[in-house]
Amino acid sequence: MHVQEWLETIPPIAVYVLVGVVIGLESLGIPLPGEIVLVSSALLASQHGDINPYVLGACATAGAIVGDSIGYAIGRKGGRPLLAWLGAKFPRHFSEANIGLAESSFRKWGMWAVFFGRFVALLRIFAGPLAGVLQMPYWKFLVANVFGGILWAGGTTAVVYSVGIVAEAWLKRFSWLGLVLAVLIGLTSMLIIKNRARKAAAERAAAPVAEPRPEPEPVLAD
Repeated sequence: MHVQEWLETIPPIAVYVLVGVVIGLESLGIPLPGEIVLVSSALLASQHGDINPYVLGACATAGAIVGDSIGYAIGRKGGRPLLAWLGAKFPRHFSEANIGLAESSFRKWGMWAVFFGRFVALLRIFAGPLAGVLQMPYWKFLVANVFGGILWAGGTTAVVYSVGIVAEAWLKRFSWLGLVLAVLIGLTSMLIIKNRARKAAAERAAAPVAEPRPEPEPVLAD
């Protein structure tokens, strides 16, 4: 079952909680499809008035900020052994190559890596724990975390919700246009076929009937 179809089966309050929890766990360092759940929920909100996009965006933002902060605390306390443990549990996401890439980004960009990392799936998982492991000052992390969480979660909700409304209205108009176009094409095709059939019948009626040729008389031999 598609994510959006499944979300339609649960009440709005459950959608808010699910979005906040999934994004929070992803930000904490557990590889979950937070972005997919957020996009599907925002698109669902644009199609159903029961889900408030402002509440949805607030829950997503809160989950992102709180999850990242918990991940930071865990990373600061767990240190390097935590990354080794995560690598054993989630080798696909926390491989040495991925950790090295994320660590080089953090050392080069500092708090900007936390801010822009929110928009990159891999760094979104690493941001909190790795910032704690690298002993980034918490106030720097918090500033980047808050602004990044608001812009990513709130911005994604707003954009997807707006696009969903525009797309739904456009599709409604397109359905009427498509119906009219289909009818016109059908009528035109029918008229063309009838016209060609009429011309063919007229040509056959006007054509002279060919008279049968007389058979040659047999030649008798002497």
